Amino acid sequence: MERLGQLFAITKNLNKMQLKDIERDRYQRQLMLPGIGEKGQLKLKKARVLIVGVGGLGSPVAAYLCAAGVGVLGLVDDDVVAESNLQRQILYNSKVVGKLKVHHAQEVLQTLNPEVETEVFEERISAQNAEAIFQKFDVIVDATDNFRSRYLISQFCQQLNKPMVHGSIEEFSGMVSVFNYMGGPVYEDLFPEPPQNTPIDGEPKGVFGALPGIIGSLQSMEVLKILVGVGEPLSGKLLNYDALTGRFNTLNMI
Repeated sequence: MERLGQLFAITKNLNKMQLKDIERDRYQRQLMLPGIGEKGQLKLKKARVLIVGVGGLGSPVAAYLCAAGVGVLGLVDDDVVAESNLQRQILYNSKVVGKLKVHHAQEVLQTLNPEVETEVFEERISAQNAEAIFQKFDVIVDATDNFRSRYLISQFCQQLNKPMVHGSIEEFSGMVSVFNYMGGPVYEDLFPEPPQNTPIDGEPKGVFGALPGIIGSLQSMEVLKILVGVGEPLSGKLLNYDALTGRFNTLNMI
């Protein structure tokens, strides 16, 4: 009954909400799509998505969700822009080295699409702040680079019943999956514990420059599918990409 009440409230709010003329112009190629239309675009406009980590993966995720018209984007990161980030973190440039990532990312996204609101959290996600932050959003994007953060995100997504859109990269390969979605598998089903000889807090490794763009774009696609309700999200599936061979491989987790 509670779920039916939530769906009724969403439908009621969508009926009240309308697209502006400028939004119809901006999103016209999206509005033309079967299964999207104005109703789907209004779902995006109402949605709130949290991106944990605004680096290599978080940059393309934020850019594409902003361009697509997701109503509110939350950005969580306590890091500053470094010169070594610029090879792959496309929201930043040489002029903002030393600046907090979330603040410059917010400026870029507001320029990209003024119709989208951004909320910044200049802090590292932790057991102390995760619940208060997560409960404000509909979908949580894991764009982090270490197992400690991923397990923490998974824990609070399960506790608050939020879908977790996961992406990870290393050297020439990456993977994408959706966890805790409509009773599907959770992150711990894939990794009950960190792989052997892998530090839980991560360590710097090489990354092929365009790889985060590919994996981050796939993450943003999964978020949009979930929000609009089209297609089949990668729940129970693991999509692997090998940049050296150009091959995608989808594995069933269940």
